[in-house]
Amino acid sequence: MGVEVIGIDHLYLTVRDLLRSEAFYDPVMELLGFRKTAELLGGEPHLFYYNRDLTLALRPARGGPDHDRFAPGLHHLCLRVEDNAAVDQVHGELCALGVEATQPRLYPEYAPDYYATFFSDPDGIRLEITNFREERRRRTRDWESS
Repeated sequence: MGVEVIGIDHLYLTVRDLLRSEAFYDPVMELLGFRKTAELLGGEPHLFYYNRDLTLALRPARGGPDHDRFAPGLHHLCLRVEDNAAVDQVHGELCALGVEATQPRLYPEYAPDYYATFFSDPDGIRLEITNFREERRRRTRDWESS
């Protein structure tokens, strides 16, 4: 067996207007339990939203076309929360912030207990909040014995 990847350390999103994205991501990431730092890297401002396990970084774009989730590249970013009640809570808090999010529901075409809400950032990057469904729980729990 090769070296096991134990997690995703960070994701970098390139955004058209960093200040506009900051105004969107600040309250969204705070309600998801992330903290924030800002740094200049290579003379350009970068924002870092982080929790114990993951960093989501934003940097300014240098031009190019608008985001198209069906073109090569990122289709969407899915963040997992503990259960359906947490998905519902996040949905309510997103709506209170004025973020247009889909009504949370089951998506049995993905998995029998797949429950999620979807919304988009100012650049059209699709974001998803989903539950920690049973198949994933079993996989995590039983990994060493399988």
